[in-house]
Amino acid sequence: MPRKKLLKNVKRIVVKIGTSTITENDVLSGTRISKIVSDIKLLVKSGYSVIIVSSGAISAGAGALKVSRENISIPKKQALAAVGQTILMNEWRNYFLKEGLDVGQILLTEDDVKNRTRFINIRHTFNSLLEMNAVPIVNENDSVTTKEIKFGDNDILAAHVTNIVEADLLILLSDIDGFYNDLSDPEPVEEILEITKNIISKAGGSGTVHGTGGMLSKIRAAEVIIKCGEKMIIANGRIKNILSRIMKGEKIGTIFIGENQLSSRKRWIAFSMKSTGKIKIDDGAVKALKQRKKSLLSTGILDIDGRFRPGDAVEIINPNGEIIGKGIVNYNFNDLMRIKGKRTDEIKKLLESSYYDEVINRDDLILY
Repeated sequence: MPRKKLLKNVKRIVVKIGTSTITENDVLSGTRISKIVSDIKLLVKSGYSVIIVSSGAISAGAGALKVSRENISIPKKQALAAVGQTILMNEWRNYFLKEGLDVGQILLTEDDVKNRTRFINIRHTFNSLLEMNAVPIVNENDSVTTKEIKFGDNDILAAHVTNIVEADLLILLSDIDGFYNDLSDPEPVEEILEITKNIISKAGGSGTVHGTGGMLSKIRAAEVIIKCGEKMIIANGRIKNILSRIMKGEKIGTIFIGENQLSSRKRWIAFSMKSTGKIKIDDGAVKALKQRKKSLLSTGILDIDGRFRPGDAVEIINPNGEIIGKGIVNYNFNDLMRIKGKRTDEIKKLLESSYYDEVINRDDLILY
């Protein structure tokens, strides 16, 4: 399908800008930032809502303090981010003001998107900024993040932001032209509909010293976007007017296409909530979930693992041990152990008034 047709209904775009796109000789480049800002202004004038996920804070801090980023501790990285974040935002704001637009900064950690209330509040903030014609600029809150609350890199963060704001398209700008099946290929793959094991194996390792996101992280981001039913493009951020050219329908970079759109709540369940347990179900229950679109009942449960409470997320496993879904459970671990495999009338006798008809309601369930 022609690109222009694929992108016809796009209204809201998240643009992730890699460190290499806005730096020159490892320091922030006003010239590069200015070009990106001018390109984004063209999109805004054309009626698109644009959210930026910007890398570069740690590099900016390292440049300002004349510190090497190689082999430094987490506290020092956090300190560099604290210094660099102000420099980075100041650069963005100055160049956007020249184009008649203001900006708003949003710093996120993974914890911010796990909690449903905070997730919705963050969305309201994004929407309010866009309504006031301010461009939201997002980064991970590197000055406070640790491994336990870190997204991993800004490619994954951008995929989460796409879900939060319910964007139609994620564009990852980097120093690469797209995804290549083979490095000897003259052109990148034009279109990808599914993330296969073969694609993951060809994605390679992490990025450069100054950018954590390699092709593998971009493929992981694409996996999220495809499952949500949206679109993502990997393209070279150093190409002139790259964003405008993409939205005009030029076949630039690699486009990843999802088909079945998920509701906001199901996106949150699938990609923001961390699983605290596993429920293994029989073939009959698998069929009921996948083919008959039913809720998960206790009769089909074979085994349970983990320690969870009502409202926690658990993974759903088929008899072969394969993860087929995820959902919010209505029972705690101990009660579910008591009722697994039992019918509703038996559950009533065991739990009396504290029982639910479904272990996981269909509305709180996502299948892969």
